[in-house]
Amino acid sequence: MLALRGWVDQAAREYPARLAMTVFAAVITLVWLLLLPPWATTSGQGAPAVDALFTATSAVCVTGLVVHDTATYWSEYGHVVILVGIKVGGLGVMTLASLLGLAVSRRLGLTQKLLTASETKTERLGEVGALLRTIIITATSIELVIALLLFPRLLALGDSAGMAAWHALFYAVSSFNNAGFVPTADGLLPFASDWLVLLPICLGVFIGSLGFPVILNVITHRRRRHHWIRSLSLHTKLTVTTSLALLVGGAVLIGALEWNNPATFGSQDGATRVLSSIVASVMPRSGGFSSVDTSRLHQETWLATDALMFVGGGSASTAGGIKVTTLAVMLLAILSEARGDKDTDAFGRRIPRDTLRLSIAVVFMGATAVLVTCLALLRLTPYSLSEVLFEAISAYATVGLSTGITASLPDAAKLWLCGLMFVGRVGVISVLGALALRDRRRIVRFPEERPIIG
Repeated sequence: MLALRGWVDQAAREYPARLAMTVFAAVITLVWLLLLPPWATTSGQGAPAVDALFTATSAVCVTGLVVHDTATYWSEYGHVVILVGIKVGGLGVMTLASLLGLAVSRRLGLTQKLLTASETKTERLGEVGALLRTIIITATSIELVIALLLFPRLLALGDSAGMAAWHALFYAVSSFNNAGFVPTADGLLPFASDWLVLLPICLGVFIGSLGFPVILNVITHRRRRHHWIRSLSLHTKLTVTTSLALLVGGAVLIGALEWNNPATFGSQDGATRVLSSIVASVMPRSGGFSSVDTSRLHQETWLATDALMFVGGGSASTAGGIKVTTLAVMLLAILSEARGDKDTDAFGRRIPRDTLRLSIAVVFMGATAVLVTCLALLRLTPYSLSEVLFEAISAYATVGLSTGITASLPDAAKLWLCGLMFVGRVGVISVLGALALRDRRRIVRFPEERPIIG
Protein backbone atom coordinates (compact mmCIF):
# COMPACT_ATOMS: atom_id res chain seq x y z
CA MET A 1 0.00 0.00 0.00
CA LEU A 2 2.85 2.36 0.83
CA ALA A 3 4.51 1.55 -2.48
CA LEU A 4 1.26 2.25 -4.37
CA ARG A 5 0.82 5.51 -2.48
CA GLY A 6 4.37 6.53 -3.34
CA TRP A 7 3.83 5.71 -7.01
CA VAL A 8 0.62 7.73 -7.13
CA ASP A 9 2.28 10.71 -5.43
CA GLN A 10 5.21 10.64 -7.83
CA ALA A 11 2.99 10.17 -10.89
CA ALA A 12 0.70 13.00 -9.77
CA ARG A 13 3.68 15.34 -9.41
CA GLU A 14 5.65 14.36 -12.50
CA TYR A 15 3.26 12.70 -14.96
CA PRO A 16 -0.33 13.75 -14.14
CA ALA A 17 -1.63 13.20 -17.67
CA ARG A 18 -0.05 9.74 -17.75
CA LEU A 19 -1.68 8.95 -14.40
CA ALA A 20 -5.11 9.88 -15.72
CA MET A 21 -4.68 7.75 -18.83
CA THR A 22 -3.42 4.82 -16.75
CA VAL A 23 -6.40 5.00 -14.42
CA PHE A 24 -8.83 5.17 -17.33
CA ALA A 25 -7.15 2.23 -19.07
CA ALA A 26 -7.32 0.27 -15.81
CA VAL A 27 -11.07 0.89 -15.55
CA ILE A 28 -11.57 -0.27 -19.14
CA THR A 29 -9.54 -3.40 -18.42
CA LEU A 30 -11.60 -4.16 -15.32
CA VAL A 31 -14.91 -3.77 -17.18
CA TRP A 32 -13.52 -5.93 -20.00
CA LEU A 33 -12.63 -8.73 -17.57
CA LEU A 34 -16.08 -8.50 -15.97
CA LEU A 35 -17.71 -8.93 -19.39
CA LEU A 36 -15.71 -12.03 -20.34
CA PRO A 37 -17.42 -14.68 -18.11
CA PRO A 38 -20.14 -16.80 -19.77
CA TRP A 39 -22.81 -15.45 -17.42
CA ALA A 40 -22.31 -11.96 -18.92
CA THR A 41 -24.22 -13.03 -22.06
CA THR A 42 -27.73 -14.42 -22.48
CA SER A 43 -26.39 -17.42 -24.42
CA GLY A 44 -24.07 -18.42 -21.57
CA GLN A 45 -21.19 -18.99 -24.00
CA GLY A 46 -19.17 -15.88 -23.20
CA ALA A 47 -18.35 -13.02 -25.52
CA PRO A 48 -15.28 -13.07 -27.80
CA ALA A 49 -12.39 -11.20 -26.19
CA VAL A 50 -12.29 -8.47 -28.85
CA ASP A 51 -16.05 -7.90 -28.68
CA ALA A 52 -15.95 -7.68 -24.88
CA LEU A 53 -13.04 -5.23 -25.07
CA PHE A 54 -14.88 -3.14 -27.66
CA THR A 55 -17.99 -3.01 -25.47
CA ALA A 56 -15.97 -2.15 -22.36
CA THR A 57 -14.12 0.65 -24.15
CA SER A 58 -17.34 1.98 -25.62
CA ALA A 59 -19.03 1.96 -22.20
CA VAL A 60 -16.23 3.56 -20.18
CA CYS A 61 -15.52 6.09 -22.94
CA VAL A 62 -19.31 6.76 -22.99
CA THR A 63 -19.45 6.20 -26.76
CA GLY A 64 -22.28 3.77 -27.47
CA LEU A 65 -20.91 1.94 -30.49
CA VAL A 66 -21.80 -1.75 -30.14
CA VAL A 67 -20.94 -4.95 -31.95
CA HIS A 68 -23.88 -6.81 -30.38
CA ASP A 69 -27.38 -5.66 -29.49
CA THR A 70 -27.12 -4.59 -25.85
CA ALA A 71 -30.65 -5.61 -24.89
CA THR A 72 -30.57 -9.15 -26.27
CA TYR A 73 -26.90 -10.19 -26.25
CA TRP A 74 -25.83 -9.21 -22.73
CA SER A 75 -27.42 -10.68 -19.60
CA GLU A 76 -28.73 -8.68 -16.65
CA TYR A 77 -25.31 -9.04 -15.08
CA GLY A 78 -23.75 -7.71 -18.28
CA HIS A 79 -26.16 -4.77 -18.30
CA VAL A 80 -25.16 -3.85 -14.74
CA VAL A 81 -21.46 -3.99 -15.63
CA ILE A 82 -22.02 -1.80 -18.68
CA LEU A 83 -24.07 0.70 -16.67
CA VAL A 84 -21.38 0.93 -13.98
CA GLY A 85 -18.77 1.45 -16.71
CA ILE A 86 -20.84 4.28 -18.15
CA LYS A 87 -21.27 5.90 -14.75
CA VAL A 88 -17.58 5.74 -13.89
CA GLY A 89 -16.49 6.85 -17.35
CA GLY A 90 -18.86 9.79 -17.24
CA LEU A 91 -17.13 11.24 -14.22
CA GLY A 92 -14.29 12.38 -16.42
CA VAL A 93 -10.67 11.52 -16.84
CA MET A 94 -9.04 13.99 -14.47
CA THR A 95 -11.86 13.64 -11.96
CA LEU A 96 -11.31 9.88 -11.93
CA ALA A 97 -7.56 10.30 -11.43
CA SER A 98 -8.19 12.73 -8.59
CA LEU A 99 -10.57 10.30 -6.91
CA LEU A 100 -7.84 7.65 -7.05
CA GLY A 101 -5.44 10.13 -5.49
CA LEU A 102 -7.91 10.84 -2.70
CA ALA A 103 -8.52 7.16 -2.05
CA VAL A 104 -4.88 6.11 -2.00
CA SER A 105 -3.00 9.21 -0.84
CA ARG A 106 -5.80 10.67 1.28
CA ARG A 107 -5.10 14.03 -0.28
CA LEU A 108 -4.89 15.90 -3.56
CA GLY A 109 -1.51 17.07 -4.79
CA LEU A 110 -1.08 20.53 -6.30
CA THR A 111 -0.67 19.13 -9.80
CA GLN A 112 -3.82 17.02 -9.47
CA LYS A 113 -5.70 20.07 -8.22
CA LEU A 114 -4.51 22.11 -11.17
CA LEU A 115 -5.56 19.41 -13.64
CA THR A 116 -8.96 18.88 -12.04
CA ALA A 117 -9.46 22.63 -11.83
CA SER A 118 -8.53 22.87 -15.50
CA GLU A 119 -11.09 20.23 -16.53
CA THR A 120 -13.90 21.45 -14.31
CA LYS A 121 -12.98 25.12 -14.81
CA THR A 122 -13.01 25.90 -11.11
CA GLU A 123 -10.75 28.71 -9.94
CA ARG A 124 -10.18 27.96 -6.25
CA LEU A 125 -7.93 24.96 -5.75
CA GLY A 126 -8.99 24.45 -2.15
CA GLU A 127 -12.50 23.63 -3.33
CA VAL A 128 -11.55 20.79 -5.68
CA GLY A 129 -12.20 18.05 -3.11
CA ALA A 130 -15.64 19.47 -2.36
CA LEU A 131 -16.16 20.01 -6.08
CA LEU A 132 -15.68 16.30 -6.79
CA ARG A 133 -18.42 15.45 -4.31
CA THR A 134 -20.64 18.14 -5.84
CA ILE A 135 -20.11 16.69 -9.32
CA ILE A 136 -21.08 13.18 -8.23
CA ILE A 137 -24.14 14.39 -6.28
CA THR A 138 -25.28 16.72 -9.07
CA ALA A 139 -24.88 14.09 -11.79
CA THR A 140 -26.71 11.44 -9.76
CA SER A 141 -29.53 13.86 -8.91
CA ILE A 142 -30.07 14.79 -12.56
CA GLU A 143 -30.06 11.11 -13.55
CA LEU A 144 -32.68 10.31 -10.90
CA VAL A 145 -34.91 13.17 -12.10
CA ILE A 146 -34.74 11.89 -15.69
CA ALA A 147 -35.49 8.36 -14.47
CA LEU A 148 -38.53 9.63 -12.56
CA LEU A 149 -39.78 11.36 -15.70
CA LEU A 150 -39.42 8.17 -17.75
CA PHE A 151 -40.75 5.68 -15.20
CA PRO A 152 -44.52 6.42 -15.39
CA ARG A 153 -44.48 6.46 -19.19
CA LEU A 154 -42.62 3.15 -19.47
CA LEU A 155 -44.98 1.70 -16.89
CA ALA A 156 -47.98 2.86 -18.93
CA LEU A 157 -46.51 1.26 -22.05
CA GLY A 158 -46.67 -2.19 -20.48
CA ASP A 159 -43.44 -2.70 -18.52
CA SER A 160 -43.71 -4.21 -15.07
CA ALA A 161 -42.84 -1.87 -12.18
CA GLY A 162 -39.39 -3.42 -11.73
CA MET A 163 -38.61 -3.48 -15.43
CA ALA A 164 -39.87 0.09 -15.93
CA ALA A 165 -37.69 1.29 -13.06
CA TRP A 166 -34.62 -0.49 -14.45
CA HIS A 167 -35.13 0.75 -18.01
CA ALA A 168 -35.80 4.29 -16.78
CA LEU A 169 -32.62 4.26 -14.69
CA PHE A 170 -30.53 2.79 -17.52
CA TYR A 171 -31.81 5.34 -20.05
CA ALA A 172 -31.29 8.18 -17.55
CA VAL A 173 -27.66 7.27 -16.81
CA SER A 174 -26.93 6.51 -20.46
CA SER A 175 -28.48 9.78 -21.67
CA PHE A 176 -26.94 12.14 -19.11
CA ASN A 177 -23.52 10.55 -19.66
CA ASN A 178 -24.05 10.75 -23.43
CA ALA A 179 -23.35 7.03 -23.70
CA GLY A 180 -25.99 5.90 -26.20
CA PHE A 181 -26.44 2.37 -24.81
CA VAL A 182 -30.03 1.12 -24.80
CA PRO A 183 -31.52 -1.62 -22.57
CA THR A 184 -34.57 -2.31 -24.78
CA ALA A 185 -34.88 -4.21 -28.03
CA ASP A 186 -34.69 -1.94 -31.11
CA GLY A 187 -33.61 0.96 -28.90
CA LEU A 188 -35.66 4.11 -29.35
CA LEU A 189 -37.16 3.09 -32.71
CA PRO A 190 -40.46 1.93 -31.10
CA PHE A 191 -40.72 5.34 -29.35
CA ALA A 192 -40.20 7.45 -32.49
CA SER A 193 -43.50 9.31 -31.97
CA ASP A 194 -43.52 9.28 -28.16
CA TRP A 195 -42.71 12.76 -26.83
CA LEU A 196 -42.92 11.59 -23.20
CA VAL A 197 -40.05 9.15 -23.73
CA LEU A 198 -37.83 11.01 -26.18
CA LEU A 199 -37.96 14.49 -24.64
CA PRO A 200 -36.61 13.45 -21.20
CA ILE A 201 -33.83 11.50 -22.93
CA CYS A 202 -33.03 14.49 -25.16
CA LEU A 203 -33.04 16.71 -22.08
CA GLY A 204 -30.60 14.37 -20.32
CA VAL A 205 -28.26 14.33 -23.35
CA PHE A 206 -28.38 18.12 -23.72
CA ILE A 207 -27.72 18.85 -20.04
CA GLY A 208 -24.94 16.28 -19.92
CA SER A 209 -23.35 17.80 -23.03
CA LEU A 210 -23.19 21.25 -21.43
CA GLY A 211 -20.59 20.14 -18.90
CA PHE A 212 -20.21 20.42 -15.14
CA PRO A 213 -18.69 23.92 -15.26
CA VAL A 214 -21.85 25.23 -16.90
CA ILE A 215 -24.21 23.28 -14.66
CA LEU A 216 -22.43 24.37 -11.48
CA ASN A 217 -22.13 27.96 -12.68
CA VAL A 218 -25.88 28.14 -13.32
CA ILE A 219 -26.66 26.52 -9.96
CA THR A 220 -24.34 28.96 -8.17
CA HIS A 221 -26.00 32.00 -9.75
CA ARG A 222 -29.60 30.78 -9.71
CA ARG A 223 -30.52 32.81 -6.61
CA ARG A 224 -29.53 36.13 -8.12
CA ARG A 225 -32.77 37.75 -9.16
CA HIS A 226 -31.28 40.72 -10.98
CA HIS A 227 -28.87 40.43 -13.90
CA TRP A 228 -28.12 36.79 -13.13
CA ILE A 229 -27.49 36.07 -16.83
CA ARG A 230 -24.85 38.81 -16.95
CA SER A 231 -23.12 37.33 -13.92
CA LEU A 232 -22.61 33.96 -15.62
CA SER A 233 -19.10 33.11 -16.76
CA LEU A 234 -17.95 33.60 -20.34
CA HIS A 235 -17.52 29.86 -20.69
CA THR A 236 -21.16 29.29 -19.71
CA LYS A 237 -22.44 31.93 -22.12
CA LEU A 238 -20.38 30.60 -25.03
CA THR A 239 -21.36 26.99 -24.31
CA VAL A 240 -25.08 27.63 -23.96
CA THR A 241 -25.44 30.01 -26.92
CA THR A 242 -23.38 27.84 -29.27
CA SER A 243 -25.16 24.66 -28.13
CA LEU A 244 -28.59 26.20 -28.71
CA ALA A 245 -27.53 27.54 -32.12
CA LEU A 246 -26.28 24.10 -33.16
CA LEU A 247 -29.45 22.46 -31.79
CA VAL A 248 -31.80 24.74 -33.74
CA GLY A 249 -29.65 24.86 -36.87
CA GLY A 250 -29.11 21.10 -36.86
CA ALA A 251 -32.82 20.37 -36.39
CA VAL A 252 -33.79 22.67 -39.26
CA LEU A 253 -31.11 21.32 -41.60
CA ILE A 254 -31.67 17.62 -40.88
CA GLY A 255 -35.45 18.09 -40.89
CA ALA A 256 -35.26 19.73 -44.32
CA LEU A 257 -33.00 17.01 -45.71
CA GLU A 258 -35.09 14.10 -44.40
CA TRP A 259 -38.61 15.57 -44.45
CA ASN A 260 -39.70 13.65 -47.56
CA ASN A 261 -37.45 10.60 -47.17
CA PRO A 262 -39.93 7.67 -47.05
CA ALA A 263 -37.36 5.49 -45.27
CA THR A 264 -37.05 7.89 -42.31
CA PHE A 265 -39.13 11.04 -41.68
CA GLY A 266 -41.32 10.81 -44.78
CA SER A 267 -43.56 8.09 -43.35
CA GLN A 268 -44.24 10.05 -40.14
CA ASP A 269 -46.90 12.64 -39.36
CA GLY A 270 -45.98 16.32 -38.97
CA ALA A 271 -45.54 16.33 -35.18
CA THR A 272 -43.40 13.19 -35.28
CA ARG A 273 -41.21 14.68 -38.01
CA VAL A 274 -40.57 17.68 -35.78
CA LEU A 275 -39.70 15.38 -32.88
CA SER A 276 -37.43 13.27 -35.09
CA SER A 277 -35.66 16.43 -36.28
CA ILE A 278 -35.02 17.49 -32.68
CA VAL A 279 -33.74 14.04 -31.74
CA ALA A 280 -31.51 13.89 -34.84
CA SER A 281 -30.00 17.26 -33.89
CA VAL A 282 -29.48 16.57 -30.19
CA MET A 283 -28.00 13.08 -30.44
CA PRO A 284 -24.93 13.84 -32.62
CA ARG A 285 -23.77 16.12 -29.79
CA SER A 286 -22.52 12.80 -28.31
CA GLY A 287 -25.81 11.24 -27.22
CA GLY A 288 -25.72 8.42 -29.74
CA PHE A 289 -29.42 7.50 -29.57
CA SER A 290 -31.53 7.41 -32.72
CA SER A 291 -35.29 7.29 -33.27
CA VAL A 292 -34.91 6.33 -36.96
CA ASP A 293 -32.65 3.92 -38.81
CA THR A 294 -29.41 5.86 -39.30
CA SER A 295 -28.33 3.63 -42.18
CA ARG A 296 -31.33 4.82 -44.22
CA LEU A 297 -30.63 8.53 -43.91
CA HIS A 298 -29.56 10.45 -47.02
CA GLN A 299 -25.81 10.82 -47.40
CA GLU A 300 -26.24 14.61 -47.17
CA THR A 301 -27.70 14.00 -43.72
CA TRP A 302 -24.74 11.79 -42.85
CA LEU A 303 -22.44 14.69 -43.74
CA ALA A 304 -24.43 17.16 -41.63
CA THR A 305 -24.37 14.66 -38.77
CA ASP A 306 -20.61 14.24 -39.22
CA ALA A 307 -20.16 17.97 -38.66
CA LEU A 308 -22.36 17.99 -35.53
CA MET A 309 -20.57 14.93 -34.12
CA PHE A 310 -17.13 16.41 -34.72
CA VAL A 311 -18.05 19.54 -32.77
CA GLY A 312 -19.58 17.56 -29.89
CA GLY A 313 -20.60 19.16 -26.60
CA GLY A 314 -19.22 21.36 -23.86
CA SER A 315 -15.80 21.23 -22.21
CA ALA A 316 -15.49 19.03 -19.11
CA SER A 317 -18.75 17.34 -20.06
CA THR A 318 -19.71 13.75 -20.77
CA ALA A 319 -19.73 14.63 -24.47
CA GLY A 320 -16.86 14.24 -26.90
CA GLY A 321 -15.75 16.09 -30.00
CA ILE A 322 -13.63 19.21 -30.27
CA LYS A 323 -16.18 20.99 -27.98
CA VAL A 324 -18.54 23.85 -28.71
CA THR A 325 -16.33 26.44 -27.03
CA THR A 326 -13.52 25.49 -29.42
CA LEU A 327 -15.86 26.14 -32.34
CA ALA A 328 -17.06 29.40 -30.78
CA VAL A 329 -13.51 30.69 -30.22
CA MET A 330 -12.51 29.81 -33.79
CA LEU A 331 -15.57 31.55 -35.26
CA LEU A 332 -15.04 34.61 -33.07
CA ALA A 333 -11.39 34.78 -34.13
CA ILE A 334 -12.41 34.62 -37.80
CA LEU A 335 -14.97 37.37 -37.22
CA SER A 336 -12.40 39.54 -35.44
CA GLU A 337 -9.93 39.06 -38.28
CA ALA A 338 -12.58 39.96 -40.84
CA ARG A 339 -13.33 43.16 -38.91
CA GLY A 340 -9.68 44.01 -38.49
CA ASP A 341 -9.83 43.83 -34.69
CA LYS A 342 -6.65 43.03 -32.80
CA ASP A 343 -8.52 41.30 -29.97
CA THR A 344 -11.08 38.52 -29.97
CA ASP A 345 -14.02 39.61 -27.82
CA ALA A 346 -17.26 37.98 -26.65
CA PHE A 347 -19.91 39.17 -24.18
CA GLY A 348 -17.76 42.09 -23.06
CA ARG A 349 -14.70 39.91 -22.39
CA ARG A 350 -11.40 39.54 -24.27
CA ILE A 351 -10.35 35.98 -25.11
CA PRO A 352 -6.61 35.35 -24.55
CA ARG A 353 -4.47 34.41 -27.53
CA ASP A 354 -3.29 31.19 -25.88
CA THR A 355 -6.92 30.01 -25.84
CA LEU A 356 -7.03 30.44 -29.60
CA ARG A 357 -3.78 28.46 -29.96
CA LEU A 358 -5.24 25.62 -27.87
CA SER A 359 -8.39 25.67 -30.01
CA ILE A 360 -6.31 25.29 -33.16
CA ALA A 361 -4.42 22.39 -31.55
CA VAL A 362 -7.67 20.64 -30.59
CA VAL A 363 -9.13 20.92 -34.10
CA PHE A 364 -5.91 19.78 -35.74
CA MET A 365 -5.45 16.78 -33.44
CA GLY A 366 -9.08 15.74 -33.86
CA ALA A 367 -9.00 16.05 -37.64
CA THR A 368 -5.73 14.12 -37.80
CA ALA A 369 -7.08 11.29 -35.64
CA VAL A 370 -10.18 10.99 -37.85
CA LEU A 371 -8.12 11.16 -41.06
CA VAL A 372 -5.70 8.42 -40.00
CA THR A 373 -8.59 6.21 -38.84
CA CYS A 374 -10.40 6.64 -42.16
CA LEU A 375 -7.27 5.55 -44.01
CA ALA A 376 -6.97 2.50 -41.76
CA LEU A 377 -10.63 1.50 -42.06
CA LEU A 378 -10.60 1.93 -45.84
CA ARG A 379 -7.65 -0.48 -45.92
CA LEU A 380 -9.15 -2.97 -43.45
CA THR A 381 -12.79 -2.99 -44.61
CA PRO A 382 -14.75 -3.02 -47.90
CA TYR A 383 -16.91 -0.03 -46.92
CA SER A 384 -17.16 3.35 -48.64
CA LEU A 385 -15.56 6.59 -47.49
CA SER A 386 -18.89 8.04 -46.32
CA GLU A 387 -19.50 4.99 -44.11
CA VAL A 388 -16.03 4.82 -42.54
CA LEU A 389 -15.92 8.61 -42.08
CA PHE A 390 -19.21 8.45 -40.16
CA GLU A 391 -17.88 5.56 -38.04
CA ALA A 392 -14.54 7.27 -37.37
CA ILE A 393 -16.04 10.59 -36.29
CA SER A 394 -18.62 8.78 -34.15
CA ALA A 395 -15.84 6.87 -32.37
CA TYR A 396 -13.53 9.87 -31.94
CA ALA A 397 -16.32 12.14 -30.70
CA THR A 398 -17.65 9.32 -28.46
CA VAL A 399 -21.10 9.58 -30.04
CA GLY A 400 -22.18 6.04 -30.84
CA LEU A 401 -24.23 6.61 -33.98
CA SER A 402 -23.46 4.20 -36.80
CA THR A 403 -24.51 3.46 -40.35
CA GLY A 404 -24.75 -0.19 -39.33
CA ILE A 405 -21.26 -1.44 -40.13
CA THR A 406 -19.89 -1.78 -36.59
CA ALA A 407 -20.95 -5.38 -36.00
CA SER A 408 -19.44 -6.61 -39.28
CA LEU A 409 -16.04 -4.96 -38.82
CA PRO A 410 -13.02 -7.29 -38.64
CA ASP A 411 -11.23 -7.58 -35.31
CA ALA A 412 -8.37 -5.36 -36.47
CA ALA A 413 -10.82 -2.55 -37.28
CA LYS A 414 -12.59 -3.01 -33.93
CA LEU A 415 -9.29 -2.72 -32.08
CA TRP A 416 -8.43 0.39 -34.07
CA LEU A 417 -11.75 1.98 -33.09
CA CYS A 418 -11.09 1.02 -29.46
CA GLY A 419 -7.90 3.05 -29.63
CA LEU A 420 -9.72 5.95 -31.28
CA MET A 421 -12.46 5.96 -28.63
CA PHE A 422 -9.78 6.01 -25.95
CA VAL A 423 -7.95 8.88 -27.66
CA GLY A 424 -11.18 10.78 -28.21
CA ARG A 425 -12.21 10.51 -24.58
CA VAL A 426 -8.84 10.57 -22.80
CA GLY A 427 -5.96 11.51 -25.05
CA VAL A 428 -6.84 15.05 -26.05
CA ILE A 429 -7.91 16.02 -22.53
CA SER A 430 -4.71 14.61 -21.04
CA VAL A 431 -2.48 16.28 -23.62
CA LEU A 432 -4.18 19.63 -23.18
CA GLY A 433 -4.06 19.24 -19.41
CA ALA A 434 -0.32 18.70 -19.63
CA LEU A 435 0.08 21.65 -22.00
CA ALA A 436 -1.98 23.90 -19.75
CA LEU A 437 0.51 23.35 -16.92
CA ARG A 438 3.48 24.27 -19.07
CA ASP A 439 4.57 27.87 -19.08
CA ARG A 440 7.87 28.04 -20.87
CA ARG A 441 9.49 31.41 -20.22
CA ARG A 442 12.20 32.41 -22.63
CA ILE A 443 14.78 35.07 -21.86
CA VAL A 444 15.57 35.68 -25.52
CA ARG A 445 12.80 36.26 -28.05
CA PHE A 446 13.46 36.11 -31.77
CA PRO A 447 12.60 39.05 -34.03
CA GLU A 448 9.10 39.00 -35.51
CA GLU A 449 8.45 38.28 -39.19
CA ARG A 450 5.09 37.50 -40.78
CA PRO A 451 4.79 34.63 -43.29
CA ILE A 452 2.22 34.89 -46.09
CA ILE A 453 -1.07 33.24 -45.09
CA GLY A 454 -3.77 32.22 -47.54
